[in-house]
Amino acid sequence: MTQPEIKTPVVTPAAGGALLSVRGLVKQFQMKAVRGMTGRKRVVQAVSDVSFDVAPGETLGLVGESGSGKTTVGRCVLRLIEPTAGQVMFEGVDLAKLSFEELRVVRRRMQIVFQDPYASLDPKMTVGASIAEPLVVQGVGGDHNEKVVSLLELVGLSADHARRFPHEFSGGQRQRIGVARALALDPALIVLDEPVSALDVSIQAGVVNLFNDLQARLGMSYIFIAHDLSVVRHTADRVAVMYLGKIMEIGDAETVYEHPTHPYTKALLSAVPLPNPRVERSRNRIMLEGDVPSPVNPPSGCRFRTRCWKATDLCAMQEPALEVRSHGQLSACHHPEE
Repeated sequence: MTQPEIKTPVVTPAAGGALLSVRGLVKQFQMKAVRGMTGRKRVVQAVSDVSFDVAPGETLGLVGESGSGKTTVGRCVLRLIEPTAGQVMFEGVDLAKLSFEELRVVRRRMQIVFQDPYASLDPKMTVGASIAEPLVVQGVGGDHNEKVVSLLELVGLSADHARRFPHEFSGGQRQRIGVARALALDPALIVLDEPVSALDVSIQAGVVNLFNDLQARLGMSYIFIAHDLSVVRHTADRVAVMYLGKIMEIGDAETVYEHPTHPYTKALLSAVPLPNPRVERSRNRIMLEGDVPSPVNPPSGCRFRTRCWKATDLCAMQEPALEVRSHGQLSACHHPEE
């Protein structure tokens, strides 16, 4: 498989220097050949030329529909899956150049909280053993029981919970346990992969508030992956909107939410319900037609053009670059809103 050409776009620099710097990230998956069919092997273009920075203590929200490549980006950043091309720099270190043992040391500083709290905990292990497992794997000395108790209390649970098993807890409590496990090694960066999407709406706010409180107390950075823009708005300092493996718009959260310049961003925001029912009933929503194209054969030019009401012949012939707009964010569109 030939290496894709990397065209590193301009990205908004993170204030105060970057903890994480991603440039030209590409991830392709080779599809298995179908028996009886011959010809060229098909490739899924999951992530195509993605670049961004994350500063110390900052939260970057990665948003977009299912299949946009958000989770793949998060796992490539941690090298849970290997990127096809591009560069991931964490605390000044190129992760692609690290051996397995060197990467294991660096992973003390990089952790993940998974989407499904019901599948991310071993049902045969007590909660205390699950939280202590990173300490054991990394060979961290000291009193693990004392550390486990302090972590449980940090996420709003009690010391008695350490002796229980995952099936004895609610979804929100399990997600708090997952957060405690991610904090065990004092990471500088945590990837939050749809951390509240599997939870009831009634308990989502409590978990989101927990993330905000922990960041204020401990100063770690987040990559917050979500499809719900209303959740990200309450957590993110900056937002990157993804569609079919590419970043469509990136900038300060308030700017992107109040002054979106890409049609896809506008469409996503129009789908977020408003708390005032009178305003909600009277506003005009943007209804996108058609389905997201296949990443095996994405559209030429702008990948969003097949669903965009502003598309012209130029959109099919030329891929738009990320460019700075009047309010300071970057968006990739030939006909941006200003």
